[in-house]
Amino acid sequence: MLRPKVPTNPTPALQASPTVAIEPTAVIPSTQAPPPAPVAPAPPRPTVQLTPGTALALVGGGTAVVLVVGAVLVSMLLAVAITGASVAVCALVIRSLVNADAKRR
Repeated sequence: MLRPKVPTNPTPALQASPTVAIEPTAVIPSTQAPPPAPVAPAPPRPTVQLTPGTALALVGGGTAVVLVVGAVLVSMLLAVAITGASVAVCALVIRSLVNADAKRR
């Protein structure tokens, strides 16, 4: 009933092509390019010196970043905990309603 029809290929898939002889070519050396001109080295970058004021600012900035990231992570954890507790309370209420309805019948 459901038999696939395999198409027939009127021409063969592999056709033999005539062989072609590959002849080597002669290598002609090119003229040498002049060496590139030397490039002057870039001046060294100035070193950054930390004064007590900048070190204190860096420590203060790092502390602020750690506190902000910590507050965000704690608030996300608290949100997950509150959501889980509310789902548990809803499950208990629904279970008690189903049990109370089953006892009436």
